[in-house]
Amino acid sequence: MKAKATLKQIAKELNVSVSTVSKALNDSPEISEQTKTKIKEYAKLKNYKPNVIGLNLKNRKTKTIGVIIPDILNSFFAKVFSGIEKYAEENGYNVIMCISNESIEKEIHALEMLSNGTIDGFILSISEEAQKLNEFNHFKEIINNGTPIVMFDRVADEVACDKVIVDDFDSAMHATKHLLNLGCKNIALFSTIDNLSVGKLRKNGFYSAIENKGLVNTDLIVLTDNAEDFDVKVLNFFENNKVDAIFALDEHATATALKIGVKHGVKIPDELSIIGFADGILASRRLSPSLTTLSQHGPEIGQVATRLLIDRLESKEENLPFETVIIKTELKERESTKKL
Repeated sequence: MKAKATLKQIAKELNVSVSTVSKALNDSPEISEQTKTKIKEYAKLKNYKPNVIGLNLKNRKTKTIGVIIPDILNSFFAKVFSGIEKYAEENGYNVIMCISNESIEKEIHALEMLSNGTIDGFILSISEEAQKLNEFNHFKEIINNGTPIVMFDRVADEVACDKVIVDDFDSAMHATKHLLNLGCKNIALFSTIDNLSVGKLRKNGFYSAIENKGLVNTDLIVLTDNAEDFDVKVLNFFENNKVDAIFALDEHATATALKIGVKHGVKIPDELSIIGFADGILASRRLSPSLTTLSQHGPEIGQVATRLLIDRLESKEENLPFETVIIKTELKERESTKKL
């Protein structure tokens, strides 16, 4: 690889000032077109790259966005990140990603590490531990120090910032009504995310739809904070309960519902209908029968969150009002539910 040249070296070789080189590379009208062309061609030949840190110190802008997600193995977060990266690149921004692994300590470390001038703003989804502890001061401090944050999916009402959320309550209510319209009367609720804000909203949407019909059966409600406890609780679910539908609030619960149904010889969808929140190819392609799911449009969430952040970073208005954008989910009917 060629050694990267500096402004000083280029200026010395071409017998001009460092200021002239800098202005020429930035298309300043003060420099003649002939000189600009000469300097640009020479800089390219010498593999010159601008010093991003230096530019940041001078301009207070890095054109870089920090992204913090709770779990890289979750297909939803992976899809959101793809949307972030796509929109950022199209608008001349770079992206640095950190993973909190659901830890508030790692979340705080990532915020502190990147907010020292490395990035211009953050896009993030709150860690499970921060939501459990109801601790959001670390976000408020970053915002108060002048670094904007856009939250997506898991958000905190206590933090004043832009947010992008899914219509979790409404989509859960409509999905449950869909099962009711199919003629289902013994509907189970499965969740491994009952400690998260999105899990609570989806649960409440389910209750809103089913309570009106007087069909709530607490024996059919399996709510946990993690996959391990959930798997233990549903191990003998079909032996002990009469059920004709399952509404699952996360990808693990959705896939597990299908697997235990198949294992116990239940005919899907004739005897059991299943709908779940799942965005990955596991639900749509790799499981048989394929699962009817609520798609959360991850890439769109990422793109909208990035647009909100870039708009704020580039706005000349100092007190731009905060915005909350709601992305509608989509019920994708597949083989795990009967047709109306």
